[in-house]
Amino acid sequence: MDISTYIVIISLGVTFLFMLGVPVFLVIAYWVVGSTFVLGNTLDNIGSALSDVFTDGFALLAMPLFILTGDLINKSGIAKRLSDFAYSCLGWLRGGLAMAAIGACGLFAAISGSNSATTATIGSMLHPEMVKGGYDERFSAATAAAGGTVGIIIPPSIIFIVYGYLMNLSISDLFIAGIIPGALMVFAMQFACWIICRLNGWGHLIPLNLNRVLKTGFGAWLGFFAIGLVLWGIYTGKFSPTEAAGITVGFCLIVGVICYPINKMMKNDANTPVNEKTYADMLVVEGFKFTEIPSVVIRSAQITGILAPLIGVSVVMQQNLSLLGAQQVIGGFVTGMGGYYAVLLTSMAIVFISGMILESLPVTIILAPILAPIAASVGIDPIHFSVIFLIGASIGFITPPYGLNLYVASGVTGVPYFKLLKYIVPYLIALISIWILVALTPQLALILVPEI
Repeated sequence: MDISTYIVIISLGVTFLFMLGVPVFLVIAYWVVGSTFVLGNTLDNIGSALSDVFTDGFALLAMPLFILTGDLINKSGIAKRLSDFAYSCLGWLRGGLAMAAIGACGLFAAISGSNSATTATIGSMLHPEMVKGGYDERFSAATAAAGGTVGIIIPPSIIFIVYGYLMNLSISDLFIAGIIPGALMVFAMQFACWIICRLNGWGHLIPLNLNRVLKTGFGAWLGFFAIGLVLWGIYTGKFSPTEAAGITVGFCLIVGVICYPINKMMKNDANTPVNEKTYADMLVVEGFKFTEIPSVVIRSAQITGILAPLIGVSVVMQQNLSLLGAQQVIGGFVTGMGGYYAVLLTSMAIVFISGMILESLPVTIILAPILAPIAASVGIDPIHFSVIFLIGASIGFITPPYGLNLYVASGVTGVPYFKLLKYIVPYLIALISIWILVALTPQLALILVPEI
């Protein structure tokens, strides 16, 4: 048998394993090992490639640090304060709590950089409240899943870090380019949410109270400070994304450890009036004990331990695909479609379809090195294309059959996966509309990026 036949057999075999529920990392690893032998290479090649990824990838150091940041702000209570602020601003609208959940996802994403962490955190906090507030539990879970999609677009973004590392682009520029598109994604989903809630009469309204807005905003000041610290440092060039991640982790550690004893001292006894208790509680976030830090770090390390090997084997997979000529085949197909808009739309279609069956990380690592050079050859700005590519990848988080955020939302809310699909459609329409708008309007991604 020739090489192509062996590759087809190996590909069918790993596809079957994927359908059986074998982890994506093992599926890709099996394909990499099999294709390496078919190509006549040795396992030393895999080890060498993995070593290069983990020893030369300084930019990738930001990934575990931002994952740790997300866990720390959740543990400290900052995420809850951001959610309270969003609800105080939007609770007077029909569907205000659901819209606040999406807004809270955007605020949480601006610190954590992770879609799954955003969905899990906001979903676990606000889903019970939404159900109590008269929302359908399936819609509530779908809202948390959809809101999490902005986790890889609003800076900082773990996937932007990977993309910049692979394509040798400025990660700072990529972060800045994601600000406006990420905000538009949030607003579009909130608009879709408002329409659905109005049609179904979901949600209990609360009056717009300026004092409540100011109080919850004051209570969330540490979260706003963390967001501003990251964006200011990266935008002004004061520190790199990796340094920004380290500084944010340090800030969250200091806040968590210091705030715990302060908050404990401020706890009032049972005779204190409720309004004074509420005001005292708003002054300082809950914080955490010093002894709780190791458990938080271990949890973040576990997530990093899943992502990092996946990046390594996916890089080797991309190398093997290149040796097999996949880059030329896909490149020939895309370039054969025509000029600027044909290449743009074809690339978007490929990313969308791939996102339906694969997680964003392998989609990025496998397809970005193939599609980005083709896009650049027809005049698409590399930074603009990165935003287009990753918005498409983010939509994949809520598109079945894979839809990672759907599984995460199902896990934290207890709502079965298939019951979410009906209520995810309005959010898909909203996100695809913004995707097309950003693709056709480069300035939405490029206007904030500093000129060289």
